[in-house]
Amino acid sequence: MLNKVYPLLSYFGYWLKKEDHYSLQSPLLYNTHRDLSSFIHSRQEQDLDIEAYRERLLSSKELIEVKDFGAGSKRVNTSRRKVADITKFSTSSRKFAQLYQFFTSLTPAETVLELGTCMGISSRYLSKVTKGRLFTFEGSEEIARIAQPSKGFSNLEIILGELNKTLPETLGKIEKIDFVLIDATHTYEGTIQYFDQILTKIHSKSIVAIGDIHWSKEMEKAWKEINQRQEVRLSLDFYECGIVFFEYPGAKTAYVLDF
Repeated sequence: MLNKVYPLLSYFGYWLKKEDHYSLQSPLLYNTHRDLSSFIHSRQEQDLDIEAYRERLLSSKELIEVKDFGAGSKRVNTSRRKVADITKFSTSSRKFAQLYQFFTSLTPAETVLELGTCMGISSRYLSKVTKGRLFTFEGSEEIARIAQPSKGFSNLEIILGELNKTLPETLGKIEKIDFVLIDATHTYEGTIQYFDQILTKIHSKSIVAIGDIHWSKEMEKAWKEINQRQEVRLSLDFYECGIVFFEYPGAKTAYVLDF
């Protein structure tokens, strides 16, 4: 029971701490927060094909066999699940998918990784702003089958298999990473492991996004530990996700921001 209500309790703590852009003292942070809002507003009529894809999934009656390699789902924690339920409970909203687009666009966006493809909605959003290659990782074969676009999105490659095997193999072929979305397993051990592996390929302009940082005590523990890492210069907590920077002109800082 506690696992199900924990995000609500955590949200209350977030609500008490969050700041809007008017209260930000740093001109860089103020401008970044403002630009994020402008970016989302400017794309109101873009990527509507992805939302049409989302609606098709939400109306699907298909049942698929799902392999879970992490904490699973709090809403539908069985091996056979409806495509509509997975889409409803386990995919990022349009707002947060656009947030990931925005922060990807602040990097060179030549090499982008997404850990946790799910139904491929965030993958499609990231693909639209990726200038080079987007590698998205999925452990469940049936989910990967549905997530694979039938056309378009030519820069998107779905890598199927367990992340503890596929991620190191892929990183061995990559020189550097510009943006990463970690949205897989939702365990403390998994999140820290992926972050540590990714650190070997990041550079000063890289940005890392971590999904569901308040999903559980485990995820909050992982988020706090990542904030304390020496390499991390700035972190932004948007409740549903956290954003990590490795270059910041001021002192090491962590913000809780309204979104």
